[in-house]
Amino acid sequence: MNPPDIPVRKSHSGLELPAIGFGTYKINGFDGIEAIESALRVGYRLIDSAYNYENEGIVGRAIRESGIAREDIQVTSKLPGRHQDYDGARVTIEESVARMGLDYIDLYLIHWPNPSKGKYTDAWRALVDAQKQGIVKHIGVSNFLPGHIDMLIHSTGVAPDVNQIELHPYFQQTAQRAYDKTHGIITEAWSPLGRANQMLKDTTLTAIAKKHGISVVQAILRWHVQIGDVCIPKSTNPERQRANIDLTGFTLDGDDMMKIAALDNPEGRSFAQNPQWYEEF
Repeated sequence: MNPPDIPVRKSHSGLELPAIGFGTYKINGFDGIEAIESALRVGYRLIDSAYNYENEGIVGRAIRESGIAREDIQVTSKLPGRHQDYDGARVTIEESVARMGLDYIDLYLIHWPNPSKGKYTDAWRALVDAQKQGIVKHIGVSNFLPGHIDMLIHSTGVAPDVNQIELHPYFQQTAQRAYDKTHGIITEAWSPLGRANQMLKDTTLTAIAKKHGISVVQAILRWHVQIGDVCIPKSTNPERQRANIDLTGFTLDGDDMMKIAALDNPEGRSFAQNPQWYEEF
């Protein structure tokens, strides 16, 4: 069951994801369990995690203790770049499942292609085999370019269900989204608010929010809904969690969408500001 009134995105294999999920980067410890349980209570049914977030354990515990049927929750985790050899990837996937304390993970991604090592096709074969084993239900990638995905398809015949990429009004990834759509791949937005402190003060976005009587965050997240991706905002505050998922009572009009399209700027990319993230993931 997906959150009420939230659109559903569907991949080439039939995977369905709600257009709004819950991000857990830097949500850790017992406070993190409460934050995730709160998100589940207000209606989130897609929870995003990763091996490198060091929180798979609390994510799994929150899901188990939520009182919500396991089959109604979709949980994601990700394989780090340093574990991309086939055997290492298989063990890492098994460790992710064990840490979560679940029988399976719904969606497992390669966190980034780590192209200098040249092992992402080996990692992909490991994900394909883990899917056949049943410990992960669906598989995908994160931060992959079209050429990387072409290599995966060429080497295995299996296309990802999801490509999770940086995507927000300052970095709109039009070409990548078009590629994903052509291949039946769901585009998922990490950092959907970009560098929020800067974006929340943007005069174009604040004017659009004022026009509709909503917050700037809601305007940005509604933009994600309307361009057709899945976005995974993060908040530990229950009221903000509720506001972030309450996006169906209004629509951005054509003029709003044109003004946001004009904000696109490759220099708005967070990776450009934080190149060390490549090593972390």
